[in-house]
Amino acid sequence: MAVTPPVCDFGWKAPGFTLPGTDGKQYSFDDIRGPNGTLVMFICNHCPYVQSILDRILRDAAELQAAGIGVVAISANDADDYPEDGFENMAKLAQEKGFTFPYLYDESQAVAKAYGAACTPDFFGFNAEDGLQYRGRLDASAKQAGPADARRELYEGMMMVAETGVGPKDQIPSMGCSIKWKAA
Repeated sequence: MAVTPPVCDFGWKAPGFTLPGTDGKQYSFDDIRGPNGTLVMFICNHCPYVQSILDRILRDAAELQAAGIGVVAISANDADDYPEDGFENMAKLAQEKGFTFPYLYDESQAVAKAYGAACTPDFFGFNAEDGLQYRGRLDASAKQAGPADARRELYEGMMMVAETGVGPKDQIPSMGCSIKWKAA
């Protein structure tokens, strides 16, 4: 079932974290932070919404990194119920696709809860002062990729954040599969 996160809570401060990466290193928010902002993406391996835009995510992430924006992807799905989202499979995907950013595993799901992550993909774009400025979608894609010339909403929004410190007032929320929470 498709889930849509809430609209951007402008200025909300990024929660800190330290999580293991698929490259064997530990990463904190401070390690990821870029001089012009930081993009925290909640994704996973199996979600068709993520799969349909993964190449676009990789393209935009590389261009945002070149503009001084730190980028990280976090998977918080319950790997017991969704083995494709397990750590070993995350590492395979990151290597096969050549991720230019750390891909972290939130096994306890505490980071996803702290961020209020609702779906995969869910994008959190922060300015240089760690205030939330973007919580929109990548582009007009859904379960299938949108047109090749779709407006690059995430990229444009984060470039605006990098240049001005503020994000666009009008943002269309992302849509995707719900985070696969562990049973209580």
